[in-house]
Amino acid sequence: MQTNFSFTYFWNQGDQVSHFVAILLITMSLLTWTIIILNVIAQFKQHVFTQRIELFWHSQSFNEGLEILGPRQDNIFFKLAKDGLEAIHHLEYSKKNNESLASPHTENKQLHDQLDLSDWVTRALRNSVENSIARLQSGLTLLASIGSTAPFVGLFGTVWGVYHALVSIGKNSQTSLDQIAGPIGEALIMTALGLAVAIPAVLAYNALVRKNKKIASALDRFSYELHAYLVTGARIDAKLTQNITS
Repeated sequence: MQTNFSFTYFWNQGDQVSHFVAILLITMSLLTWTIIILNVIAQFKQHVFTQRIELFWHSQSFNEGLEILGPRQDNIFFKLAKDGLEAIHHLEYSKKNNESLASPHTENKQLHDQLDLSDWVTRALRNSVENSIARLQSGLTLLASIGSTAPFVGLFGTVWGVYHALVSIGKNSQTSLDQIAGPIGEALIMTALGLAVAIPAVLAYNALVRKNKKIASALDRFSYELHAYLVTGARIDAKLTQNITS
């Protein structure tokens, strides 16, 4: 008699433990591909935004440059320029406000009043860069965890499937291939499923990290150029900036 060794047959042969392992691996696979797709889309957007940086420097004013860098949503380069400009405005407003409130007998100095313009802008730009890089890396930790643990989850399912097969053999004085093929097939499927989850996760993690480094490098160069412009009123030489950040 020929048995139909379909996935439904293997599923019916399994118990609660093997079902849990299979569902866990499928969930990890769905999470992996969700993270991959979302990060690829986000990186493609940032790559498009990097093409607008040079247009930003050829604009007639800073505000016009911000419009060129747009759209504002999810644009880390727009956010960096905006944060730098807001830092300048905040520092100027704070100093004017303190000067108007100050008297010969009181001191109203705050912490940021003791920072010069360069230090204040550097701090604001650095915070913006770090926040943007953290957003770019969102989900990569989970992707790395899935890539490293999925093979072991599949291996656990394999070991449990073999154990299940041995128990089935022990309960029957006479065994046939049909009786042990289900549990053994289930074990092999768990191994394959674990590798099918882990391999894309590891490859995607390496590719996404490499692309994030390129975007972070472009963000750092833009940050140096913005710092020079906001402090001195002139853009730093592009070649010098590339040498500094490389």
